[in-house]
Amino acid sequence: MASETRPLVVLQLDWQGDLRFAGRSGETGMALDGDGRAAVSPVQALAFALAACMASDVVHILRKGRLDLGALQARLTGERAPEDPRRFLKIALQFIVSGEVPADKVERAIALSLEKYCSVWHSLRQDIELTTSFEVQG
Repeated sequence: MASETRPLVVLQLDWQGDLRFAGRSGETGMALDGDGRAAVSPVQALAFALAACMASDVVHILRKGRLDLGALQARLTGERAPEDPRRFLKIALQFIVSGEVPADKVERAIALSLEKYCSVWHSLRQDIELTTSFEVQG
């Protein structure tokens, strides 16, 4: 969310057999599996990236507003095209927020993430139908 210039994203994937890969970017690693059996699939990783990007924005915005955020959970459901390349057509992302957080503040944080901050969302095709919802649990 910060305005500073971000470095290039540099990563490496090493084939581990079948459709499994070990990924590394700097000191951080992850496993991917094209079949989604031994690790998350590339499409699941993309969905995780979108949910994590927006959830990070929402947490950052709410905490910056000094709100009493106790917990946040994001739940994503993605509908994919039936034929190859089976891209995402629709994504529904729900946030469950716990704490003394006014609903209008959560709504505004989600809107800011979508409109301005979430680089993952802005890197995806803009014809994907994305809906968001939230629930605040006191």
